[in-house]
Formats: sequence, structure tokens, C-alpha cells
Amino acid sequence: MIDIYGTLGPSCHSEQVLTEMFLSGMTGIRLNLSHISLRESAHQLDIFHTAASRAGVRPLLLVDMQGPELRIGRLPAPLMMCEDEITVLFDEEIGDDERLSLRRKGGTAIPVPQVVFQALHKGEEILMDDGRLLLRVTEVSDFLARAQIVRGGMLSGRKSIKVVGADIHPPTMTAADRMNIRDAAQFGVTGIMQPFVRNRGDLVTVKNTLRENGAGDLQLVAKIENREGMAQLDSLLPVCDAVCIARGDLGNDMDLWELPAAQKKIAAACREAGRYFMVATQMLASMENRAVPTRAEVNDIFNTVADGASGVMVTGETAVGQYPVDVIRFLAATAKEGEKYRTAN
Repeated sequence: MIDIYGTLGPSCHSEQVLTEMFLSGMTGIRLNLSHISLRESAHQLDIFHTAASRAGVRPLLLVDMQGPELRIGRLPAPLMMCEDEITVLFDEEIGDDERLSLRRKGGTAIPVPQVVFQALHKGEEILMDDGRLLLRVTEVSDFLARAQIVRGGMLSGRKSIKVVGADIHPPTMTAADRMNIRDAAQFGVTGIMQPFVRNRGDLVTVKNTLRENGAGDLQLVAKIENREGMAQLDSLLPVCDAVCIARGDLGNDMDLWELPAAQKKIAAACREAGRYFMVATQMLASMENRAVPTRAEVNDIFNTVADGASGVMVTGETAVGQYPVDVIRFLAATAKEGEKYRTAN
């Protein structure tokens, strides 16, 4: 049976909606810990487990760790980034005096991790929010950079950031990751997703941390989100329990037309190794605002399962979309058809 994952968020916070999602075929859910901790999610997780019980489902709960993924800092409110305008980026480690000076000047100012700021140079391109926004650096000073908005849109805090072509290597785990692992058992977590896995050492570090904190029985899912992880796949597969082909950031690390072949290659390697794999990102993206998916999306889900995927996952579609129950219904029904085809052929 194919695992059907939604993502927890404001659109599915009620017990009724979650119950309907389980009854429509959802078997598990993803909780993104980039913005919140397990302790801060306690009330919502109680509702999640109650809904699963009402639906007669023993749910899977995957928590997506912070890991080495780079994100902008928190913003007081979402920013509308308009094309051709200039925005300001600043090192989030700057002191209070510099922050006050920025606020007095007004305009848009985006905090970025120091490790990212140190890699900024004039002419470099920056991707934000899984590549939805594109900026080009025009000027860099001690703790400020200016960038022209090439591809605009609405930007919220804690979204992903990537300097195109830059070799930036943050630590494998954060202090928040370690705290959430210690708390995992009491909240019913069944597995963790380690983002931006770069090499075998990343997974060994996580496994050791799980073991040291009495969580060695949790499923370890390696998220493949860049070329570096793809290149190391043969050495990663023996160390993890499952792989997630995370097409958001993976698509940022290559031309988009290369992404389908990358997914096929990872899927083939997982099949050969007998390793469970799932696929995520934009499986039903149009359904954030529409009650019916596109034919292309349905084909994508079907072919993903026909290619051997053991799980499919939606993110914003259920977290913030308008039709979370319908999303799960289409995802589950299409995956079931893909599984029938795979079995018959």
C-alpha cells in the first residue's frame, strides 16, 4: 500500500478536517520543524492523533528537521517583492544599533544567515522560497547587500535561500533539531526527515544522535535536495531507511528540464537497492486554489507510483491550500491507480 502524506498547517488544523483527510486516504502527515518545535506543536499534535483515532488509522508522523537547510530570518510581515526594485539583505548577526538604523531607513530589509552573507558578491544570483523568487546582487558592504529583484512575489519569513553556485556547508544538525529528537517519542513521531543530505557523514551524525537520545527506532528519511546528495546516493542508501526525492530545492540546483531525469535516476537507484522512497513537492500545486487538479499533475502522481515510489507527499496543498480534503482524495485515488498498474505490469 502506498503511503499518502499531507503536511500539517493552518488549513488542516481542525479535528474535523484532519479526520476527513484520513478517511479520504491519508496515512501520515509531515510536520515542518523549520518554523516551530514539537513542544510548540503539542496542542495541534493532540488534535492530529485524535483525528487519526476517530478515522481508525494508526498514523505516520514525519518531522522535517531544520538540518543544514539555509533560510532567511523572521520578517515582521510578508514582503511584496516587485520586479526590478532593489531590496536590502543584511547579516542577521548584526547588532541592535545597525538593526535600528535599518528600521529608520524603512523599505524592505531581509535578514540572512551570516554564512550566506559571507558568500555574497556583486553579480551573484540568489534564489528564495524554493526558487520562486530570484535576486541579483548589485552591491555588498560590511553587513549590508543590495540586490535587484529579477523574479518577484510575496516573501514570508523563514523561507529557503540559496546562493547559486556557492559552496556553503552549515552543520548537519541544529540545537533545535537535537531538542526535537529528545522530545520525539512523547509526541508520537514515527520518523524524521533529514534535509539536504550531502554525504554519508550527515546520516551517521543523525543516526548517532537518535541512538544517544533513545530514538534509534525512528525511521530515518534522507531528503535528496541537491546534486551533492545525488552524487553520493550509493553511499547514502545503506545508512538510511528511506529516501525522499524533494523536488523543490533539487529543482533549484539544476535546470528544471533536468529534474525529471534526476527523479528517474534516484528512483532507479532506490529500486535496485530495495530502498523505500517517496516523492514530494508540487504534486498538486494547482489545488492550493482549485478544487480539481490538472491532467499533468495526475499523470505526475501516477507515473511516480508506477516507477516504484512507496509514498507520495503534498506540502502547501494541505498546509495552506483551500481544499486539503480534496487534495488527499485525488492524491490517494491516483496513487492507487498507479499501484494497480505497477502490480499488473
